[in-house]
Amino acid sequence: MLKLLRPAVTRVLTPIGRALARRGVSPNVITALGTLGVAASALFFYPRGELWWGSVAITVFVLADLLDGVLARMVGSGSTWGAFLDSTLDRVGDAAIFSGLILYFMATGERVLAGVALFCLVAGAVVSYAKARAEGLGLTCDVGLAERSERLLVVLVAAGLSGLGVPYILPVGLWLLAAASAFTAGQRILHVYRQTVPT
Repeated sequence: MLKLLRPAVTRVLTPIGRALARRGVSPNVITALGTLGVAASALFFYPRGELWWGSVAITVFVLADLLDGVLARMVGSGSTWGAFLDSTLDRVGDAAIFSGLILYFMATGERVLAGVALFCLVAGAVVSYAKARAEGLGLTCDVGLAERSERLLVVLVAAGLSGLGVPYILPVGLWLLAAASAFTAGQRILHVYRQTVPT
């Protein structure tokens, strides 16, 4: 769904990419700095209950996930290593976001929501792994209701609005995300099953 927005975001980031390319900045450096920023922001702001500022800071660094691709195309340095690094560090960033929320919920005594956030983290990892493993076996697995971009959008918007005082938005967002992630994992498993098991 959010893939439709990617061309517009790419156009916005292109001037930044050009400036970085002129200075010889590596896309892999942008990838690493973006992940470091996401993790630091999530683990600093969220456990302290600063959900709005945490979401704003994370969103800024998440844009690096698109900027590194723009930069790689400009300098012609896209590589298998770069793709591997980007995918791997995406998992680190996701883990930091949900870990920050889990720490926040544990500190406020909301253990059920801490469990839901943990489920979202694990289910999201399963969704990503299912696609990676399927593609590693030469299969296709580009299906699913809640891909990474959708999951990030839901959790960041819900956390940010909660930080502004909107009631119930974070619990509702997390429960919906948990259901969507579980559904997407099932979609991908079924998709691979249909490709590999004769009917």
